[in-house]
Amino acid sequence: MNERPAAPDPRSGPSGGEFDPVLVTGASGFVGACAVRRLLETGHRVSVLVRPEARLWRLREILEHERVQVLRADLTDAASTRAAVAFARPRAIVHLATEGAYEHQSDSRRILATNVIGTLNLLDAGVEEGVRLFVNAGSSSEYGYKDAPMREDDILAPNSHYAVAKAAQTHLVAYAAASRGIASVTFRLFSVYGPWEEPTRLVPTLIRRARAGLPLVMTAPDTARDFIHVDDVLDAMLGLDRLAGLCGEVFNLGTGVQSTLRQVVDAVQRTVGAASEVRWGDMPARRWDTSAWCADVSRARDVLGWSATVGLVDGVRLTASWMKEKGDGYGPDERTR
Repeated sequence: MNERPAAPDPRSGPSGGEFDPVLVTGASGFVGACAVRRLLETGHRVSVLVRPEARLWRLREILEHERVQVLRADLTDAASTRAAVAFARPRAIVHLATEGAYEHQSDSRRILATNVIGTLNLLDAGVEEGVRLFVNAGSSSEYGYKDAPMREDDILAPNSHYAVAKAAQTHLVAYAAASRGIASVTFRLFSVYGPWEEPTRLVPTLIRRARAGLPLVMTAPDTARDFIHVDDVLDAMLGLDRLAGLCGEVFNLGTGVQSTLRQVVDAVQRTVGAASEVRWGDMPARRWDTSAWCADVSRARDVLGWSATVGLVDGVRLTASWMKEKGDGYGPDERTR
């Protein structure tokens, strides 16, 4: 494993250009692991920054890649963050580390410390090292409940510690751009799915259970989200040349199309060719469930020339195909720490 090598090696494969190396935080997570792979595919050198206790099962196949180095640091610790960033000497940072996106991550102080203090520490370290671009992952949760497609200029109404923390994180990044001259952008992610997603999340769970002929235990069928495939997210977040002139702008990353759970179940069953029993309402509603949740993506289209290209049916099909190849039982095990 290329973990904390003696020094970054400028000869370690083709360069991805003026933003190399790219530092990816949260690289052991779903979107982070996909981002690392995409960056490698496009010729970049990548510094992977993960928590000391992070499990690297998503990165197992690429840890020995000659253009990857792995660094461990706790973002809430300013000194270790500064040391890791100084060691990596990145030209761009893609900040995907987060706390609170999963139900089991409920420690409010840890959520605030990771997303707010951790982001501040990372920004400070990046500015000290002359980072040219800071790409930040925000969340649609920042908006709170809205009854119309969410726009970037909507008044934020966060309704959880996680949403409050992500909103503060967005403001920190914008303030750093205005006050410290670092190019930056925040992408508010809607419901991302695809390869390497946590196997217990909605889409992989439905695919796995439908293939096995097991019942699909669901909340209300009209619960809605804007589901976006991870490939579309990466198309926006990793277009580094296109983002280098931005100064704290915020963009929604969704499809602009709201899908209900009934539509997701239908897409899964058609893809898998199964007709599992669906037990609507057997799963208790979560406090964030709503029948209206959709992105207005016009700003990303108008400013960045970006729009999602993978619809729900195609995205489910791509995910199911990847799971079949990888094995529906993919996920962490004792070998992947």
